[in-house]
Amino acid sequence: MPAASPSLALSRPLSPSPSARIVIQGITVQGRAFRPSDWAERLCGIMSSFGGDQQMRYSPYVRPVMLDGVRCVVVEPSLAEVEPRAYRFLLDFAHDNELIVIDPARAVSEDFCPLPDNALERLTR
Repeated sequence: MPAASPSLALSRPLSPSPSARIVIQGITVQGRAFRPSDWAERLCGIMSSFGGDQQMRYSPYVRPVMLDGVRCVVVEPSLAEVEPRAYRFLLDFAHDNELIVIDPARAVSEDFCPLPDNALERLTR
């Protein structure tokens, strides 16, 4: 088994940080785009429901977004309290697939890949 690279530190399981949104990026720690290309919609789809008009509605806790050309999933911190198993599932999914998880509540390290500019602020508009 090859030695773990320092960048794999980003993919280790995370503890819930209920005070900040986390972003799961569709980029692996090796820098490759995660496939299939609609992974974010599929992942968010497992928590969606159908409204009275028979239209699918994403959960207010998890939504797919595109940030600077990268598909991402934004996870609201309140999901950790409302449905801790779903929150853990999302973090485990990211870990199992070696996806980059950006958690503003975590300490910044050398291999940290921050969101550009004020991307999280743009999500609230």
